[in-house]
Amino acid sequence: MICCEAMAAVNITSNILQRQLRDKGALGFQRHYHVTDSFIKRLGLEAELQGHSGCVNCLEWNEKGDLLASGSDDQHAIVWDPFRHRKLITMHTGHAANIFSVKFLPHSGDRILVTGAADTKVHVHDLTVKETIHMFSDHTNRVKRIATAPMWPHTFWSAAEDGIIRQYDLRESSRRSEVLIDLTEYCGQLVEAKCLAVNPRDNNYLAVGANGPFVRLYDIRMIHNHRKSMSQNVAAGVHTFCDRQKPIPEGAGQYYVAGHLPVKLPDYNNRLRVLVATYVTFSPDGTELLVNMGGEQVYLFDLTFKQRPYTFLLARKCPSTGAGAEWKTSNGLHLPASHLRLSEGKICSGLGELSPQLERVKQQANDAFGRQQWTQAIQLYSRALQQGPALRHAVRQRAAAYMRRKWDGDHYDALRDCLKAISLNPGHLKAHFRLARCLFELKHVAEALECLDDFRGKFPEQAHSNACDALDKDIKAALFSKTDASAEEKKSSSSLRFHSFSRKESIPEDEIVLRESSFDYKHRYCGHCNTTTDIKEANFFGSKGQYIVSGSDDGSFFIWEKETTNLVRILQGDESIVNCLQPHPSYCFLATSGIDPVVRLWNPRPETEAENGRVVEDMEGAALANQKRMNADPLEVMLLNMGYRITGLSSGGPEASDDEDSSEGQVQCRPS
Repeated sequence: MICCEAMAAVNITSNILQRQLRDKGALGFQRHYHVTDSFIKRLGLEAELQGHSGCVNCLEWNEKGDLLASGSDDQHAIVWDPFRHRKLITMHTGHAANIFSVKFLPHSGDRILVTGAADTKVHVHDLTVKETIHMFSDHTNRVKRIATAPMWPHTFWSAAEDGIIRQYDLRESSRRSEVLIDLTEYCGQLVEAKCLAVNPRDNNYLAVGANGPFVRLYDIRMIHNHRKSMSQNVAAGVHTFCDRQKPIPEGAGQYYVAGHLPVKLPDYNNRLRVLVATYVTFSPDGTELLVNMGGEQVYLFDLTFKQRPYTFLLARKCPSTGAGAEWKTSNGLHLPASHLRLSEGKICSGLGELSPQLERVKQQANDAFGRQQWTQAIQLYSRALQQGPALRHAVRQRAAAYMRRKWDGDHYDALRDCLKAISLNPGHLKAHFRLARCLFELKHVAEALECLDDFRGKFPEQAHSNACDALDKDIKAALFSKTDASAEEKKSSSSLRFHSFSRKESIPEDEIVLRESSFDYKHRYCGHCNTTTDIKEANFFGSKGQYIVSGSDDGSFFIWEKETTNLVRILQGDESIVNCLQPHPSYCFLATSGIDPVVRLWNPRPETEAENGRVVEDMEGAALANQKRMNADPLEVMLLNMGYRITGLSSGGPEASDDEDSSEGQVQCRPS
């Protein structure tokens, strides 16, 4: 319940907002400044919208932001007035199972609402008469997401667990859908489409998430042109084997994946930890793609400045070290030489004298590192690097902090930092050694041995140090174990990295090529847990996407700064699990939902309001607990979700090791 004073403040805020929504000039100003650091710090619960009798699985704002739609396990859709906290429309959708997605059809005057549900159906509703006007039954498994595009007001798309993306055009007299993308044709029958989104700036691009670590980006125009060409060939009596084998034409698809995940997939499968993209969305300007990877972390991909995964990094494979040269790796990837310059050279002088503010942040980070507060150190080094990207000390120390913290994906982030450190200072001893250690931890065992041999050649005084001998022993033990494995496990790293989507499926060559040419992530966001539900969202918050928000299995939702990746706020959003987070289109206003049968609304609270009881003060502790939860046994996760406390879980997962902590300290670094 909200006290009278707080309710009065809410009413004042709502009235001001409604006036601004009616005023174009105010709206333009508001969109530019509507989410700020001070607003994030004051974000708190405004209201709880009561009306559903089951889990609320989906939320959607209309374009103007004066209506909010929700769908639930109770098979009802509700349209709310979020500023007066009241229901406007409640209707049974005609679905026979949980509703997973709800969307306003663009340019319909907020009259048309589309829903998708676990009964495999897609329904179209006219809200003015509260009737279902179209019912589509073309999917054969649960419909997980609906997507719309402003450029095509009569068209929408659906993604379902039958592995098919369907396109609908309400202008067509048949009122039926067509198959746009059939993932089963090149990924096997076990693939399930989980989520999709259309680029808001260029509606020709569609992102699709499914089970597995790969996220796909498609050019709808090229698919349509390909289908049209095939139809013309059929009409003319021309049948080509090639066309039938390529449901997605060459150049129509691009794949994105966190560089460490494909090779980790067998480990996750063995631990019954499923990797699945539970949500995809584009940044407001359409240049970035955000993915909530179930079983892992949240990842941001840059669609403009793309980069290949940083793996297989051997100097002797480089044909040239001239300007613009590339290194061709053993798996066929091409990496910029600037990232991989392992040869001796002139030491980079860095930034020279640091500003007092930057020097202060650097010292705070060093102090946190000395206290073994790895997460705090990582965040401080990240803040320093945002202010000074070439600050070589910060990037080196952040790599060391990642290696000691050992959360999922930390060794790969450490590897990326090692490469940057080496590009800034080609003669830095520890960065070279850490690179070999990271390759080993990431299961690139043969490459780790060659990298270690390269290190010994460059730093002969360290060739027989305790650290080198220990790592050499670990690597050779792993290689010996690998030679004793089955014939399937003897395949090359390239095959294991990209070919094995499912061991029971045969993957076509075209799909293998797309996976091997995947692009890597730009940023990674850690702290939440996403292992229990497959509808958990992550979204940009702010007119320029300055913040990232995601729900979590612990009932909280997390807010990170986009560029530093630093965690800045955790709020308790549900008694069990937060699945949905939908930011208002033009105001610092957030709608969330989850297992509880309510919709919660959040905005900056008045400075005079009493203490916010929803704030999680110990953010580092909450993040660590979620990392433990992600690495827990499935039975333990079930008990955790039931409210039991499980002790003794390793914060680094079953493969965590302190080897580099104990051994790296024996590598003596020369002054730089």
